[in-house]
Amino acid sequence: MSDGRDLERALVEAEAGQGAGPPPLRPFGLILHRDARWSHEGQPILNRKLRAKFDCSVVYLPDEQKYVVQIGRFRGQIEIEEAGFFVRALDLDAGEIVLSDGSRERLRVESLRPADGDGALLCQIKHELRPGGLPARFLHSPQADFLGAVIDQGGGRLSVVLGREAYPLPEELTRPLVGGD
Repeated sequence: MSDGRDLERALVEAEAGQGAGPPPLRPFGLILHRDARWSHEGQPILNRKLRAKFDCSVVYLPDEQKYVVQIGRFRGQIEIEEAGFFVRALDLDAGEIVLSDGSRERLRVESLRPADGDGALLCQIKHELRPGGLPARFLHSPQADFLGAVIDQGGGRLSVVLGREAYPLPEELTRPLVGGD
């Protein structure tokens, strides 16, 4: 599949309720990369609308402990490189993050940590689906907004202001920012 038309056609049929029912739950070559790109069978998915549909259709199945895209009756297991969800926006006044699936939830500052390799922020979300939650990766703009809200409370103590309250940053984040080891 070089241009994604077969995949797109199957998803349109599934959304319309056509076809022989949902396929069995197994990987089908769809990968969500750590930089929020999608590929299918090694080929990048270039169609913007299809990528957006996938973004908002990611679901975590706690019983199976798997991520899937679910569009209409179609449900296919996807491979996740780092996180199944991405932080698309940060509402500093409400202390909430907007996720790639369209949901909003309170940012748990204590769950923040740097991603291996590039230092992007990761946080834990959707705690109702799995103990400890699921990882979500910050995209560039919300990460910049977050870092812009960080304040120095003296003595190397950094906090972030959400709403009218300052929340201390986890030590794992403050060490690199204040020059610690």
